[in-house]
Amino acid sequence: DALRAREDVRVIVFTGAGDRAFVAGADIGEFAERTPVEQRAVMEGRRVFDEVAACPKPTIAMINGYAFGGGCELALACDIRIAARSAKLGQPEIRLGILPGGGGTQRLPRLIGAGRALRMILSGEAISAEEAERIGLVDEVVDDDRLHEAVTSLARQIAAHSPLTLRLAKDAVRAAFETPLSAGLALERELFITAFGSADREEGVRAFLEKRAAEFKGR
Repeated sequence: DALRAREDVRVIVFTGAGDRAFVAGADIGEFAERTPVEQRAVMEGRRVFDEVAACPKPTIAMINGYAFGGGCELALACDIRIAARSAKLGQPEIRLGILPGGGGTQRLPRLIGAGRALRMILSGEAISAEEAERIGLVDEVVDDDRLHEAVTSLARQIAAHSPLTLRLAKDAVRAAFETPLSAGLALERELFITAFGSADREEGVRAFLEKRAAEFKGR
């Protein structure tokens, strides 16, 4: 919430502390004694997965180690996923007699297809960063010692653009998964016109013609 409200923040990067895990998953002992009623109450409140997915600012998952269970689901909620070569990803919930509950059954098949998603979810197996890249679960794999550099470079590249247009572009892409094509195209047209009428569009065109870097203000 704090980062979303700050005008000086244009891109948000999520990563794990240390170099072992992005997010290793839930603390099993934490929910071992919960009743179904208690678990429902936990899951019906605000959840980080949904808040990250709905964030109007671009989000990047810098996957620096294990991304299991809720960790994989947090990465799925981000716009872009870049992984260290040593990272591993998985949805191991089936081994505990449960299924993914943080969006894994919904976001994963939308990203990699039903068959591959079901294989991960039903087997509970972890996959390597290279395999995750091959099937489209992560967008790029880099050597561990280059991860921070690669993500920072991309974040700065994105942050240089209009904050307003970045938000509109995210809205348009989200619509591709939530509306029929005709409705998505209509929304794209309206969002394009909104961007076209902005001060940032005027600045972008002026900067291009003057052969200088644009200074976008988000208006």
